[in-house]
Amino acid sequence: MKKIAIIGSGISGLTCAYLLDKTHQITVFEKNDYVGGHTATVDIEHQGQTYAIDTGFIVFNDRTYPYFNRLLERLGIAGQDTEMSFSVHNAQTGFEYNGHGINALFAQRRNLFSLKFWRLIGEILKFNRLCKRDFYAGNINPDANLGHFLRQHQFSDFFCQHYILPMGAAIWSTSLSDMKQFELKFFIQFFYHHGLLNISDRPQWKVVPKGSRSYVEAILAALTKPVQTSVDIGSVSRIEDGVLIHFDNGQSQRFDEVIFACHSDEALGLLADPSLDESRILSSIPYSPNEVVLHTDVSVLPDRKLAWASWNYHLDDSQFRPASVTYNMNILQNIQSDTTFCVTLNQGDKIDPTQVLRRFVYHHPVLNEVSVAAQQERSLICGKRACHFVGAYWYSGFHEDGVRSALDVTRRFGQSL
Repeated sequence: MKKIAIIGSGISGLTCAYLLDKTHQITVFEKNDYVGGHTATVDIEHQGQTYAIDTGFIVFNDRTYPYFNRLLERLGIAGQDTEMSFSVHNAQTGFEYNGHGINALFAQRRNLFSLKFWRLIGEILKFNRLCKRDFYAGNINPDANLGHFLRQHQFSDFFCQHYILPMGAAIWSTSLSDMKQFELKFFIQFFYHHGLLNISDRPQWKVVPKGSRSYVEAILAALTKPVQTSVDIGSVSRIEDGVLIHFDNGQSQRFDEVIFACHSDEALGLLADPSLDESRILSSIPYSPNEVVLHTDVSVLPDRKLAWASWNYHLDDSQFRPASVTYNMNILQNIQSDTTFCVTLNQGDKIDPTQVLRRFVYHHPVLNEVSVAAQQERSLICGKRACHFVGAYWYSGFHEDGVRSALDVTRRFGQSL
């Protein structure tokens, strides 16, 4: 039995703790005063009713989240079906559409008579066809990015700005400009496996009933001892037979192994003596902050209610602004209320302050050609010198990837789902 420290209580850290707890002496440290990381369900009292609303991790599906689904099964939790729809609203031109069905697609009725809109639909079909062709043929240029692909096949600026770039920006919480730098192979593989290149035959998306914190609570109930919250760790140093964790209060604790279940930049910042490989690889996967607001101001949704979708992208004149997307939580979590609850990224200045319920800042990995290349070198640092690194940043940046990266480590200790 080994004495193992886990730094971070997001999905990766909790998965490690859940699987290793019965065979090893596990201690989980969390710097925040709550457990769960991006799994952040908020209780809202509104007009005499209480609602549990997710503000970080929200959705998963039955096809591309196999490990997370297996974890939920082990915890005795069944997902609840939801609708995944996507809309775009251009604040400058008033153009908008919702891709969920013909009626919503033409929510703005004048689009029925717009050649530009019909060309947009044609280019969506063309993009899907070309991506699937290259995927099946294994003929994706490893040195190309998404912007190169769009230029090569002469996709219009209208298609780029009103479909593929905002959709990608919404998925990875990044800017339209940064989306052009996404490694093409990474992008096409993700869109193919998630059914985003299909008009039909898409995965069934789900939410965790009663809020995503339900699975966190189930894991905590299964652990031998509680997660230590509000812990300030100063550094982690390697010693001959393990590691020393040094706390800001001057105390230190020795462990046989440590699992860094925090962000890549945080892990690097904690290492007292990082190797050249650790410094190079971890610094190549940066994180970017995203402002998140839970509110009831529907002015950030499309003008037409028929165009309201689960995910609603708000376009303005900036290519460099972080993703400006609003999640309609009534649709996603099937909230029955006359009030529409919204979770909005990076548009806090556009929201009526009197309708703001909570504000947060979440950080997401920046996935580009440099960071994707760094992901391939994980074996150079993970499992070396009693240190392991887990997190969604090693793959596509989502909850499934957090579980997957955790399993990469727990298998070294003989545990898996």
